[in-house]
Amino acid sequence: MDTRLTTKEKLLNLLKKETEMTVSQMAQALGITEMAVRKHLNILERDSFIHISELKQPLGRPVQVFSLTSQADVLFPKSYDNLTVDFLNDLQTLQGNDIIDQLFEKRRQRLADNYSSYMKNTLSNEEMVETLKNIQVKKGYMADVIKIDDNKFELIEHNCPIFEVAKNFEQACNCETNMFKEVLNTSGVRRTSCKADGDNHCHFLIEFTADHGRSS
Repeated sequence: MDTRLTTKEKLLNLLKKETEMTVSQMAQALGITEMAVRKHLNILERDSFIHISELKQPLGRPVQVFSLTSQADVLFPKSYDNLTVDFLNDLQTLQGNDIIDQLFEKRRQRLADNYSSYMKNTLSNEEMVETLKNIQVKKGYMADVIKIDDNKFELIEHNCPIFEVAKNFEQACNCETNMFKEVLNTSGVRRTSCKADGDNHCHFLIEFTADHGRSS
């Protein structure tokens, strides 16, 4: 086992490979005490990454058996972004840049339809931006909103789940900005900083006309 890994990483890799193990088995495999194993398991269970079941024994009490939950998949390396970038590069080589533009336009339309279903005509400007923020949070963008006044807001995205794609294809960021305009029903959405351009976070300045919607 790679000695550069932390004990937690070694434990996760062990459970990934073996599927189910007892505390005793894990302690023996890792060369640590059962108490140390339980310490890590308790944290993983708290975060819903561990499932515990009981295995009946011919004699004595049942033994607890530990396995990873489906939520634990996020703890292991993924190459989805790289695969997507490779596919997009191949499409661009085979069919030119127009097909990339079409794909991102299709994505913008799909997202706008989905997001718009959460927007009600009775929502104020602030409520609409908050709704947008909440959707982005659920999608992993770690979004926040700063209210400047009743008609002006700043949306901040601290994380970008599609960063590798956005870094290689500027259409991804343009798609998001244009989608925000449609969903919020305002042309006053401007991206002022972008992680794909080397900035720390993505910032969007959102402005509504004075007579747009209800004031907060």
